[in-house]
Amino acid sequence: MTTGAVHAEQPTGPIDLIDPIHATDASNPATARNATTATAAGNATTATAAGNATTATAAGNATTATAAGNATTATGTTAGRTGRRILRAVALAATLPYLTLKTAWLSGSDIGIPAGSVLLKGGLPVTVANAVTLAMDATLIVLVLALTMPWGRRLPGWLLAVPAYVASGLLTPIALGFPAQVLVKALGMGAGEAVEAAREPFLDPWVFTVVYSGFILQGIALAGLFVSYARERWGDGRQGAPERRLPSPTGVGAGTAALAGGAVGAAFLYWAFGGSAGLPAQQVALYSAETGVVSAAHAVCALAAAVGAVLLARGGRPARWPLALTWIGSAATLSWGAWLLSAALGVDFGTGEQATAVTYLTYAGQMITGLLAAAVLVRHLPSRRAR
Repeated sequence: MTTGAVHAEQPTGPIDLIDPIHATDASNPATARNATTATAAGNATTATAAGNATTATAAGNATTATAAGNATTATGTTAGRTGRRILRAVALAATLPYLTLKTAWLSGSDIGIPAGSVLLKGGLPVTVANAVTLAMDATLIVLVLALTMPWGRRLPGWLLAVPAYVASGLLTPIALGFPAQVLVKALGMGAGEAVEAAREPFLDPWVFTVVYSGFILQGIALAGLFVSYARERWGDGRQGAPERRLPSPTGVGAGTAALAGGAVGAAFLYWAFGGSAGLPAQQVALYSAETGVVSAAHAVCALAAAVGAVLLARGGRPARWPLALTWIGSAATLSWGAWLLSAALGVDFGTGEQATAVTYLTYAGQMITGLLAAAVLVRHLPSRRAR
C-alpha cells in the first residue's frame, strides 16, 4: 500500500512534468472532466487575453494613425494660411503703382505722359476712363480681402465669382502678351524706326513696365487665392461631372462657341502674322512683332474658350483642365470684346484709330464666344453639385 501510494503521487510520464493538473488522477472520470474543463478555461482565457491584446494593438495603431493624420492636416492648414497671406500681400502691393498713377492723373498730374500725348487732350472721355479703371482696380482690393478674411465666407458666392471672372479675363491677355513683347524686344525683333516714328505719343515706356508687371502679379495672386477659396467653400464638387455629357441644348451652345471662337481666333492669328485685311490703316502702319504677339494672345484666349466649352459639354474626362480653359478663355474673350467694342463705338480711350466693320464683327465675335462658353460653364457647375 505504501509503495502504491508513493507511486501514485509521483509523476508517471512526460505529460506529468508539463501539466501537473492532468497528473492528479487520470483514472477518475470526474477528475478528468474537471481537468478538461480547466484546460478549456485556460485556453479561453489565453485566447481572450490575446484578443484583447490584438484589439489594444489595433486601437493603438488607429490612434497613432489618427494623430498622424491630424498632424498632417494641421501642417497643411498652416502652410495654406501662410500661402494665402503671401498671395494677399503680393496682390495688394501690386495694385499700388496703377492706383497711384490713376489718382495722380485724375488730380491733374501728367506724370508718365509725354508732351503731345492724346491723353492730354482727351477731355471728359479720358477722365471717365481713368475714374472707371481706378474703381476697377480698387474693387480688386476688396475682392482679395474677401477671399482671405472670414467675413468673405458669408458673402453670396456669385458676388465673389463674378468680379474674379471679369478680373481674370482682363488680366490674362496682358499676362500672355506683355512678357512676349519684352522677349521680342530682347531678341531684337521689336518695332523698327519707321514704326516708332509713325506712332503718336501716348505713355512713357516705364509706365507700361511698372503697370503691366503689377497686373501680371495681380492675376497670378488672384488666381491662387480664388482657387484656394473655391476649394475650401465648395470643395472638389465644383470641378464638374467628367463622366456625363451635358444636356443637348448645352452641347449646341458649346458647338456654336467653338465655331465663333475658331473664327475669332483665326482672325487674330491672321493679324498676328502681319495680315492687314479688315484693319484700320493706322493700325496696319504700326504693325510690328510687338503688336503681333498681342493679337496672338487674343487668339489663344478665343481658342481656349472654344476648346474648353466643347470638352466640358462632351464630358468623359477629368474636368479640371477643361474647366480652367473655359473659365480663362471665356472671361478673356468676353471682357476684352466688350472693352474693345465700347472703345470702337465711340468712347475714345486714347488710341486715336477708327474701327472698321471687320473689327466691329471681331469684337462682337469675342463677346459671343465668351457668352456662349460662359453659359456652358454655368450649366456645368450645377451638374457636378447635383452629384
